[in-house]
Amino acid sequence: MIINIKVITNAPQSELREIMEDGTQKVALSAIPEKGKANKELIKFYKKKLGKNIKILNGETNCRKRIEILN
Repeated sequence: MIINIKVITNAPQSELREIMEDGTQKVALSAIPEKGKANKELIKFYKKKLGKNIKILNGETNCRKRIEILN
């Protein structure tokens, strides 16, 4: 399954904020967007939330990302 994500960094806590009309998930992350920290936090967030690993398909240096849910 492939999902579009909009990431908001430097949030007080990591959480799913909303699912927008086009299906994009808006996710707040407590990590900063530096040296891959936010991407690692995003992977950890979905692992905890879904119990599955994800792969970032594109947008590694952007706030808009496409991820694939694995397993």
